[in-house]
This record gives sequence, structure tokens and C-alpha cells, in this order.
Amino acid sequence: MNKQLERYDWIMITTAFLLISFGLLMVYSASFPLGIDISGDPYHFLKRQLVWFVLGTFLFFIVLHIPYRFYRKLVPYLVLLSLVVLVLVLLVGEEVKGAQRWLSFGPVTIQPSEFIKLAVILYLAHVYSNKHKYIDQFVQGVLPPLIIVVCMFGLIILQPDLGTAAMVLLAGGTIVFLSGARWFHLFILGGLSAGVVAWLAFETPYRMQRLIAFQDPFSHQMDSGGYQLIQAYIAMAHGGLTGTGLGKSAQKMHYLPEPHTDFIFPVIVEELGIFGLLFVVGCFLVLLWRGFITGVHASDMFGKLLAFGITFFFMFQALLNLMAVSGMMPITGVPLPFISYGGSSLIVSMISLGIVANIARKVKTERLRAKKEEVA
Repeated sequence: MNKQLERYDWIMITTAFLLISFGLLMVYSASFPLGIDISGDPYHFLKRQLVWFVLGTFLFFIVLHIPYRFYRKLVPYLVLLSLVVLVLVLLVGEEVKGAQRWLSFGPVTIQPSEFIKLAVILYLAHVYSNKHKYIDQFVQGVLPPLIIVVCMFGLIILQPDLGTAAMVLLAGGTIVFLSGARWFHLFILGGLSAGVVAWLAFETPYRMQRLIAFQDPFSHQMDSGGYQLIQAYIAMAHGGLTGTGLGKSAQKMHYLPEPHTDFIFPVIVEELGIFGLLFVVGCFLVLLWRGFITGVHASDMFGKLLAFGITFFFMFQALLNLMAVSGMMPITGVPLPFISYGGSSLIVSMISLGIVANIARKVKTERLRAKKEEVA
């Protein structure tokens, strides 16, 4: 039994579940005023997040024990399913606040675009691990798989959801970079992607408003983006060094919009101060370290691309969220992985974690076997 247990990366798993548990605590703390308003129940959002957590934990332990190479067989079906689901969202999806991003199945609502992020990483890791020998050829090696990614990007833009669509491009770019593509090709792809995202941001009034508001939110207090950033600033300034105390945030009392989702980090800083900030950042750095180690020691190219791709993607999402709520970049609507309220985001994060943990398990098993052979 002990020999089986030592094959797992307990540092990675423990850190992730500490972060998720902390997220559950902060979802309750940040959402109970809104929960009372909506249903008269302060535990309204916590109960829903707990359901997703239980399901996510179940899926995590299943994925943890599925050999990661098995996903290569599923890639064609995942790509087809992703495209079909994205079309379904546009045809029969549920519209909320002018955006059609969700599919409802009775009381359950999911956001398919969250799952597309993982599907893109799996697809590109599979394809580019096969194309590794001629990845320096743009037309034959780099370009063909990206056509599928562009189709997914376009379908997500139509929802509309520029933040998630940009993350899909970022996932694709990360895998292309890790595959060893030539710098010239990376510059071309990066320039085209940045140009398309910038054009989409500037050509839509509400996105343009967010771009302007983040540069000087105090001059755009009546705009949603400016108001939201100002309330985030007040929350973080109010927290100071030690915080106001768990549950004692003032800004979550109907001042800060979305305090339990995209803007949960200002509530953390307000209530727990610098200690809350250091805990969150520290946990993400530990996950980055363990994911990087796993990618370095993975025995095949598919495992390397998958481990690096998922790990760096976690970090990009966390970084973009923290920068947005701190006013260092426009508000993107990207949730804070493992912490923000949202079933689809939590489920995808836990499945992704399970895949990386399985690669780490394979790495540790091979190292233990090699050590045993040396002793023999």
C-alpha cells in the first residue's frame, strides 16, 4: 500500500486541494449577502459550489488513474464534440446579460467554452507531438492544426466572449511554442492573434469602454468597468496588511460587482490582507513548480506538452485574473482557477489537475522502477 501511495505527487495534490478548500471558504464569505438577496439563503452559492466540488473530486480521482496516453484515442471525438457543442450554444444556448454562453439541462447549467480550453490543449499536444520532427515547417507542421483552433475561436466570439476566445488562442500558442516552432513563425502567429483580438476589442463599444476604463477608472466611474475597478481598489486598500477579518468585507455588501466570481481576489485581500494574497500566489507557484518538474521528466513528447500546456495555462489564467482585478490590464472575465465561483471552471480545473497528476504518477513510477533496478 505504501509503495502505491509514494507514486503520487502529494505536494501537487495537497496544494491544489488546499487552494480549492480555501476557494470554497471564500466563495461563501464573498457571496452570502448576494445569496440572501436571491434566495434568502446565505449558503446559496456555497451549496452549489460544493456540489460541483464533490463531482470534480470524483472526476479527479478517476482521471488520476487513467493513463494519459489514452486521451490520444479520444482526440478526434473531442474535437468533433467541441465544435458541435459550440454550435449548439449559438442555436439553443441560454442568454444572460446579452451573452449566449451557456447550455441548460434542467437545473444544471454549464459553460461549454471552459471545456474547450482543455480540449484545445489535448488536441494540439497530440498533433504536435506527432509533428515534432517537422515542426520547423510552417505550412506542413505548424499551420494545419491551428485551423481547428481558429474555428473554435470564431464560434466563441459569436457568443460573444472575447476573454475566453483569447484564452483559447493563448492555449494554442502555448503548445506551439512548447513544441519547438521557429521564432519567426511564433512572431507571425503572435502578431496575427494580437491584431485580431485588438480589432475585436476596439470595434465593439462595450469592449472599448473597458479598455478606456482600466486606464483611468476614476474618470469613468459611471461605466461598469471603471466602477468595478474602483470598488476593487477600495476593497484591497481597506484590507491593508492584516485584513479586516474573515467574513468582514465591506465591499462585497453590494458595492463590488461579481465578488464571488471574477472579482473574488479583492475580497480575499480585503478580509485577509497580505497573508491571503501570499497564500494564493504561493499555492499557484507551488503548482507551477510541480507541473514544470512533471513536464521536464515526462518520458514522451505528448506527456511533456500536456503537462507543460496545462500547467502554464493555469498560471496564465491566474495571472490574467490578478492583473485585471488589480487594474494592470482590461477586465477580461477570466476566473481565478480553483477559487472563483463557477461549476464549469472548477470541473475543468480538477479534470486538468487529474491529467497532470497522472503524468506525475507515471514519472514517479518510472523513477522508482529505475532506482529498484540500480539496487538489484
